[in-house]
Amino acid sequence: MKKILMVCLGNICRSPLAQGILESKVNSENVFVDSAGTGAYHVGNLPDKRSIKVAKNNGINITNQTARKFEVSDFDAFDCIYAMDESNCQHILRLARSDEDKSKVYLILNELHPNKNQSVPDPYYGGVQGFENVYNMLNDACDVIASKLS
Repeated sequence: MKKILMVCLGNICRSPLAQGILESKVNSENVFVDSAGTGAYHVGNLPDKRSIKVAKNNGINITNQTARKFEVSDFDAFDCIYAMDESNCQHILRLARSDEDKSKVYLILNELHPNKNQSVPDPYYGGVQGFENVYNMLNDACDVIASKLS
């Protein structure tokens, strides 16, 4: 079984959406998807209600998720770790214990635009449109990831 981890800052906006989107595109018997945040700001909380809403509007339920903090042990538990932006990617890489750990870490939008190192913008302080834009970016990136996993 392949294990994929999606990571953003607080694990309530982008990474829960990425988790839900990818889960909707893969066979759960072959692929396990989870999400985490580099910060512990929202540990134990549900995803942001705007993320829940945009997911629901697209036929995805993410209300079974609760925020958790990224741990060094995640390098052992997951085959692939997708960061939503450069800042979180660098945070994860600083925690890496080896080149093997580092080799598991990717910027998610590089799946769409290789080597461009583009970030999924954090929609937290914006309106609903920002969440819809993030959903569309992640949906496109998860299409590519899902095709690689099948």
